[in-house]
Amino acid sequence: MSTSRTDAAVQARRRATQEMLERVQTALTAAARDRTPVTVAALARTARVSRTFLYQNQQARALIEQATRANRPPPAVSNSGSRAQHAWKERALNAEDALTQAQREIRTQRTHIAELLGKIRDLEHDLPEGSLQRIVTENTTLKQNVRQLTQDSQQIQERLTSARQNNRFMDKRIADLEAQLAPYLTTPTPRP
Repeated sequence: MSTSRTDAAVQARRRATQEMLERVQTALTAAARDRTPVTVAALARTARVSRTFLYQNQQARALIEQATRANRPPPAVSNSGSRAQHAWKERALNAEDALTQAQREIRTQRTHIAELLGKIRDLEHDLPEGSLQRIVTENTTLKQNVRQLTQDSQQIQERLTSARQNNRFMDKRIADLEAQLAPYLTTPTPRP
């Protein structure tokens, strides 16, 4: 039973990988048709796969290498300079993508902060004149009351503990006295 589950899981993983490779191939074909440069970040976005998949899967790397070789201009005098230039271009495009995403996130955060500040201003605006000071004073008074009630509660708790100890002591003392009186109460008194 466990081998059938394992086989099913392996088959599902292979199907998912094959679907991702097909999406990568489709994205590479579209990039070649549009004559757009192939970058890992852009390819990952277009094919809806992770960059890690593109770097770690051998078939995906082979597809990318094949597409970049097909899109490369014929080699000139030096090929090492174009490789370095290609690497710098890819890094620059990745940096631009990251910068665009960061700016988008910053805009979202600023909008959220502005909305929250607006809500705070609205709440402060709705308060009548001097009510803020009154609320602060009441809050301070309530905190002092809480402290006082906590102290009173602790004192009462200590008194209760002492009363219980006294009660246990008295119960024990009464039991001792009863034990001392018991022989006198149980023996009959002699008759004259």
